[in-house]
Amino acid sequence: MGEANGKLYVVPTPVGNLNDMAPRAIETLRSVSLILAEDTRTSATLMRHFGITTPMASHHKYNEHETLSKVTESLLAGQDIALVSDAGTPGISDPGFMLVRECRLRGIEVETLPGPTAFVPALVNSGLPCERFCFEGFLPPKKGRATRLAELAADERTFIIYESPLRLIKTLGDLIEACGADRDASVSREISKLHNSTHNGTLGELHDFFLQNNPRGEIVIVVSGNRVRSEHKKVHQNKYRPSATTDETT
Repeated sequence: MGEANGKLYVVPTPVGNLNDMAPRAIETLRSVSLILAEDTRTSATLMRHFGITTPMASHHKYNEHETLSKVTESLLAGQDIALVSDAGTPGISDPGFMLVRECRLRGIEVETLPGPTAFVPALVNSGLPCERFCFEGFLPPKKGRATRLAELAADERTFIIYESPLRLIKTLGDLIEACGADRDASVSREISKLHNSTHNGTLGELHDFFLQNNPRGEIVIVVSGNRVRSEHKKVHQNKYRPSATTDETT
């Protein structure tokens, strides 16, 4: 990488509570030449709150192919640029991957700051096993949806899905069909906001609850792994594991 190159900073922003904004993130956004925002109107509120006056430009899933070349040329010319999404960490179910990949291919340094994302608090809040997990993001709306659900249902790891409140009931129904109504799960909504909540139960119980209680806000669904498959695997491993023996000498 040439010394004249700028750096791309990937900067997480709060998913709810503005107090989650890290001082380092604020400092970075103030110091760069340009901020690429998923929606400049949404990000403008955040920037005003923290007194950040850095110029902004749009970078979202509908224009990222067109803006890619211009952004990388600016970075190669020595400008430091920050990338933010509407909430959370860019690249996690938000635009960002294509730009980071292009920077990597062109030898441009990328620094991703640690910070807020919705699925980690939802996973820990769920009380489900979290030492190994699968983050799925948003499920395909139609094509490939059933196949993806079948794969997730067979996985031994806890898995995580993002969903909108309008599609929650349908997705819970699809999960019941794929995993069974008795699979343990949780639904977290409005992570880090004033009215955040987590509801735990089986998929069947959660489906019934949200039929009676209209959900609002962004949703994170956490579903336990396939315990039947996991237990079968343990039994199989134990069956063929040599038993411990001791030498007894007289």
